[in-house]
Amino acid sequence: MEDEQPLLQSYQMGDLTLKNRVIMAPMTRSRADNKENAPTDLHVGYYRQRSSAGLIISEGSQVSERAVGYINTPGIYSEAQAEGWRKVTEAVHEQDGKIFIQLWHCGRISHPKFHNGEKPLAPSAVNPNIKIFTPDGEEDSVEPKAMTITEIKETVQEFKKAAQNAKDAGFDGIELHSSNGYLFHQFFNANSNIRTDEYGGSIPNRARFLFEVIEAVGEIWEENRIGVRLNPSLNNDFGIIATKETIPTFDYIVEKLNAYDLAYLHLSEPFTDVSEIDYLVPNIAKHYRPIYQSTLMINNGFDQKKGNEVIEKGTADLVSFAKLFISNPDLPKRFEENSHLAEWDSNTFYTPGEKGYTDYPMLEKQTEK
Repeated sequence: MEDEQPLLQSYQMGDLTLKNRVIMAPMTRSRADNKENAPTDLHVGYYRQRSSAGLIISEGSQVSERAVGYINTPGIYSEAQAEGWRKVTEAVHEQDGKIFIQLWHCGRISHPKFHNGEKPLAPSAVNPNIKIFTPDGEEDSVEPKAMTITEIKETVQEFKKAAQNAKDAGFDGIELHSSNGYLFHQFFNANSNIRTDEYGGSIPNRARFLFEVIEAVGEIWEENRIGVRLNPSLNNDFGIIATKETIPTFDYIVEKLNAYDLAYLHLSEPFTDVSEIDYLVPNIAKHYRPIYQSTLMINNGFDQKKGNEVIEKGTADLVSFAKLFISNPDLPKRFEENSHLAEWDSNTFYTPGEKGYTDYPMLEKQTEK
């Protein structure tokens, strides 16, 4: 129908047909509170409830024990974790949903308490100087260990193995979490990456790790089942301090991504006001739409009205929603009926159990008058 909301139109993403353009963004929820850090039946229920999304992107899932940076986050490096995720993907598919897993390595956004007292790995030994939520509460971050070339190559292989585990677990694809100050982003940034070898210095060198991982996971997945997430104007958050090289770095990365037949490029609008910083971009989708030639997904601060507008203008193809999906499990239905949206409870974003997780009600059928 011509008058159908842009958000509710189907979309052909590679060889996948999405039933709408309302995407569930990846969100850490800290419910894998078990020894294996594996998804449980609680995760199954949570994702099943949200299967009406055009695509679900799972919470970030660490690719190895060395990748952990938060308590109670699920991984995708063990058989128990893959088995837990398999139950999730089956539940989503039973509801005619589609789901990608977000592959995650926290790098220096971590703490020795997650690594048997060893320092977390990072491109360089530069402390992000932020607070880390450890098993014993909030603590100061530490100076990480600069990765050796061998450790970088091992980490590439950890992503490849995690990609295989994700495929075995029945996911429809994968998203690389190369955003929000985590390991990939630490390589991109000239303050967190002060290496002088082939992974540091020039913009192509600082981007090298991302493309090595894309090549590696591309041996497991068709390229059109691989998404990449970036946050170009991130500044003073997650330990990242932007520089005058920041936007040129992301321009280089996005331009180079055109050589791959990716499922999508997932971009975030700035988390903070950068309008007064002349070397950062305040309108990310608008800036990168002319540069990126394939499916562009945009995130951060969108509601129904803004989501419809950005698609109608052609600035993005898909819009991912985070908090709105927490409290409105049937978000596309609510958009369709232009109905009331439930408020989320931020106090239960990262707490154990079903409260604030699976207990948000579905939209009740409206009695026709």
